[in-house]
Amino acid sequence: MPNNKKRGEDALSHLERELKSRERKEKTRPLGVVLASAVVILAVVGGIFFMATRDSEEQVVAEDQATSSESAGAEQMPEATALSLARNEALPATVTCEYTPDGQDAGVQAPNGTNVSTEGVVNASLETNQGPIGLELDRAVAPCAVNSMEHLINEGFYDDTVCHRLTSSGIFVLQCGDPNAVGGGAQGDGMGGPGYGFATEYPYDEKGDDAAATVIYPKGTIAMARAQDPNSNGSQFFLNYEDSTLPPDYTYFGKINEEGMETLAKVAEIGVAGGQPDGAPAEEIKIETASVQ
Repeated sequence: MPNNKKRGEDALSHLERELKSRERKEKTRPLGVVLASAVVILAVVGGIFFMATRDSEEQVVAEDQATSSESAGAEQMPEATALSLARNEALPATVTCEYTPDGQDAGVQAPNGTNVSTEGVVNASLETNQGPIGLELDRAVAPCAVNSMEHLINEGFYDDTVCHRLTSSGIFVLQCGDPNAVGGGAQGDGMGGPGYGFATEYPYDEKGDDAAATVIYPKGTIAMARAQDPNSNGSQFFLNYEDSTLPPDYTYFGKINEEGMETLAKVAEIGVAGGQPDGAPAEEIKIETASVQ
């Protein structure tokens, strides 16, 4: 079974193929289709594993988006709408979650996946060196993600871990949860996990054939980060400090409290290292302790 490093490499390979294909086809496509491709490719970059080495073509994607959006009379794609923070259909009172070992030894066991509750919320707190971040984790929308995060918090998994990625263009997130990340854009940051994977939940598991290509993950929401494999959710998550437009492929599982949003605003104001739109935070943000209240 592939581990998180292999998944990350597969994700990068997939991105490179998409970029090359886009370059070949752009000249014959209507502008609106080119713009749609740029949005999808940028969303792939906005997924789980931040690659420390960045392809120059990625920057072209961002520039293409800005240029296209400013073109007078350009064909416009339908605007993304905000993700509903509740399921269309309620889950049963308990569900079974499958946590599959991925070959990594992260020093923790997978959580119990039997009779996992879908009721109520879990209040958690991340005490960081930049300030506290309170979380309200919603079992009703993503019981397996909440069960996993609660388990990892109780095991001390997140203590003394670095939030390795901040983005300030296209998507607006702080990404955390890699136990091996050292920060500063180090090679390999964003590749670590808890030693198991599990399936993507809402909104991905409610997608139909007519699902929108992108949705807005609203400011103040939390979602699981993952690779291309929908069963590759692990310990990494991202905090939306502004609205972020992405494919509906990432498990939404809770909200950030007001105090947490103030901390994230401070981090966002400090910005990304080197003034880049995507990379390590300019100042380290470390989860010193995480707890369930």
